[in-house]
Amino acid sequence: MEPYIFGCRLEQDIIDLDKTVDHLQHALNFTAHIAYRKGIILFVSRSRQFSHLIGKTAKDCGEYAHTRYWQGGLLTNSNIQYGVGVRLPDLIIFFHTLNNVFEQHTAVRDAAKMNIPTVGIVDTNCNPSLISFPIPGNDDTPSAVELYCRLFKMSVIRGKDKRKQAELLYGL
Repeated sequence: MEPYIFGCRLEQDIIDLDKTVDHLQHALNFTAHIAYRKGIILFVSRSRQFSHLIGKTAKDCGEYAHTRYWQGGLLTNSNIQYGVGVRLPDLIIFFHTLNNVFEQHTAVRDAAKMNIPTVGIVDTNCNPSLISFPIPGNDDTPSAVELYCRLFKMSVIRGKDKRKQAELLYGL
């Protein structure tokens, strides 16, 4: 997390917002691109405080959310658990990359094993190495999570709208 930390004040790490803006823009562009290509996007969070908000955001976008305990192997053993022919998500968006204070979310590791691209909000206590598009930022406050939900919802809807426009214009 060191490259994303601007400094420290009163024993609190300060995130470099210039890097946050760049990483957030890349992640939102990638998310819109996946939505444009009719990809499946999965919103994941372990925080009970924001489970309703994240579920509502996914529903508004026409996508999927998982806000409960992640059973290990849901991605890596999908053909055994669900049968052959199950389509895995094309992108997983993590609003919290930790299960608790010390453990990384199991789905981050599973997605990396299955080569599924991931977007994740990484706080100063997280390891961004397994996240494809890390966004350095605060994942604890309600206002920050509401902002991330609004931005991801907007990018998914814009990607789908562009796809509809292209279909109407070019008959794709």
